[in-house]
Amino acid sequence: MKKKISVLLFTFFMILFTAGFGFAMNISSVPGDFPFFHLGSLIIGLLIFVSLKNRYKKFYISECIGAMALYTIMISLFTNPVIDTIKMMVS
Repeated sequence: MKKKISVLLFTFFMILFTAGFGFAMNISSVPGDFPFFHLGSLIIGLLIFVSLKNRYKKFYISECIGAMALYTIMISLFTNPVIDTIKMMVS
């Protein structure tokens, strides 16, 4: 039962991070330039995290959420709005 609750909690955070990524990219990108490939990569990666959480009992929920947050940040760094912002800061 404890394992099932932790997987459900982790899935909730996965949906929360994915929705936050989608909302942020929708606001910051120009119309018609939404990074669907990045969103798909994020969803597939997070589903892999869920399957790893189901498979390994010693994979703690805090480790999963931390790795998922870092993965979301890594994916968002390679989107066009973030790259344009970094270019503007540098030049």
